[in-house]
Amino acid sequence: MKRLLSTALVCLAACTTSLTLPAFAQSAKQRSAVQGTTPYAERSEAMQLAADIAARRDLPLDWVQATLGQARFLPQVPRLMTPAPQGTAKNWNAYRGRFIDPVRIRAGVRFWQTHAAALARAEREYGVPAEIIVGIIGVETVYGQQMGNFRVIDALATLSFDFPQAHPRAAARTEYFRGELEQFLSFTHRGGMDPFALLGSYAGAMGLGQFMPSSWVKWAVDFDGNDHIDLFSSPVDAIGSVANYFIAHGWKPGMPTHYPVALNAAPEQMAELLAPDILPTFTPERMLALGARPQPPGDTHNGPLALVELQNGGAAPLYIAGTENFYAITRYNWSSYYALSVIELGEEVKAAREAARKR
Repeated sequence: MKRLLSTALVCLAACTTSLTLPAFAQSAKQRSAVQGTTPYAERSEAMQLAADIAARRDLPLDWVQATLGQARFLPQVPRLMTPAPQGTAKNWNAYRGRFIDPVRIRAGVRFWQTHAAALARAEREYGVPAEIIVGIIGVETVYGQQMGNFRVIDALATLSFDFPQAHPRAAARTEYFRGELEQFLSFTHRGGMDPFALLGSYAGAMGLGQFMPSSWVKWAVDFDGNDHIDLFSSPVDAIGSVANYFIAHGWKPGMPTHYPVALNAAPEQMAELLAPDILPTFTPERMLALGARPQPPGDTHNGPLALVELQNGGAAPLYIAGTENFYAITRYNWSSYYALSVIELGEEVKAAREAARKR
């Protein structure tokens, strides 16, 4: 049975940190003078959450409070979480260009060549195409080159207690990140890991596939068979874990992700077609009746479809008919732009690899 936790989770340099309350409180006070915020060790809501986590997870109270008390407020993180102003035009071509470029494609070809056996096994065992896994890891971290430089404990504490209130879903997002903080504290303690050594994104995502703590606990797998999970320095574990994540989120082996679509819809029909957003809702017949014709073989697709709109700034939008597998990719990141970037990067890497093999 694949194990979800291990004392040898990451191959990062370990550091020994004193967790005595006077020491961390003093350093926190010094930091607060620079950062302009009360240290978490002195914030009642932080220490109360630490007590709740300790009770729920059967963790040592002094360890949880000391660990959370040493977390640092990161002022740039709330800014990064603040949504763009309303009215900001989306641009698919510009978004695509951030992720699909010669440097990333070449890195993807090297990654695929190096880990061809693991990618083939993941495709065989999970039914997730190698190019989708390659696309995810490429978009997320350029195949491990950019896994994030934020201490995960700092990012999660900042988002748990200082999430930007201007965000339209501030309350829900705060609760989400407090749940991720709880998962992080639990699995680092039980795995014997240093919670201050793990680095990730400003949202607290970790490793080649940028798994949040709850995703790591639920869906990460030991795919290289060495009895522990390491999403930081084991690309094979990352490959298997990404595939397992997709199966858990509704991936259907053998199903395409999307089809081209021809539009001849009236405004009121377009409103109906776009109302469900990226959630597959319509049969091909219903889409056709509303003026959107999925191109073959999409016109005989067995399952629901969504009309997905990708805006292009001042130019005409791109429309595709997204399947349940397109929707599954958006469970990784709730964005049709993200999902299509993953798909197209994977396709570009696959084509470049095949061209290189023929030379």
